[in-house]
Amino acid sequence: MHPSGIVEQVRRSIVIAKKDIMIYYIKGPVIIFGLLIPLFLFMAFSVGSRFASLPFLISGLLAMTLFFTATAVSPVIFPWEAQARTLERLAAAPITVPALIFGDILASFVFGVGITLAPVGIALALGLTISHPALLLLGILIGAICFSSLGTLLSVPPTSSPPNIMMLSSLIKFPLIFISGIFVPIESLPAWGRLVAVFSPLTYFTDIARYSLGEVHAFPLVVDIIALAFFALLFTAAAMMLHARTLPKRI
Repeated sequence: MHPSGIVEQVRRSIVIAKKDIMIYYIKGPVIIFGLLIPLFLFMAFSVGSRFASLPFLISGLLAMTLFFTATAVSPVIFPWEAQARTLERLAAAPITVPALIFGDILASFVFGVGITLAPVGIALALGLTISHPALLLLGILIGAICFSSLGTLLSVPPTSSPPNIMMLSSLIKFPLIFISGIFVPIESLPAWGRLVAVFSPLTYFTDIARYSLGEVHAFPLVVDIIALAFFALLFTAAAMMLHARTLPKRI
């Protein structure tokens, strides 16, 4: 594609992102979902936990907030569009499928980063010191792309029923919360748990958050960043390729 064509497709992706934010993201229930579920899990775990140092807990809250907010709506945008018959208009518009997917990812990215600032503010209000703010910001940005693209990837099955996708999404998202070192440090997991944790992108963001707040981390930071970036690229490429195949089945 000619460079000018790429620039134009990026502009159209931004329009898609603005549309998604206005229609799907700026809603009370969506914002509450992104904040309250991590907060309730955080509160339930913090009661009587033997790992409950404040930096440990806040880093876990940070990871859960970013993960839940970045994947809150992106899995159901395509089913909603198909159900409302607006997907046909998008398919007929002069925008490529990769640009359309990138717009959905971009909207989820902005929403995820914005809401994740809340636990960062909580950490500062509680007197915690963010030892490596630049690293934490980098982790949040890459993690938001990674989790947003994962959410978009979960919407690949060609169904117009949002509840079906939400069920699939929950079956994948909640197990990741429990195997990624959020509630129990990676080094305290059994051997099989440590092996499974390696395949979760949330593991690496949690590790970055722990290090940024002065906690013990399980992997070298270079590994954390490379792994998170790898998952982000993998999920984005897979979402674009698979949606290009399934889009005609939705129309």
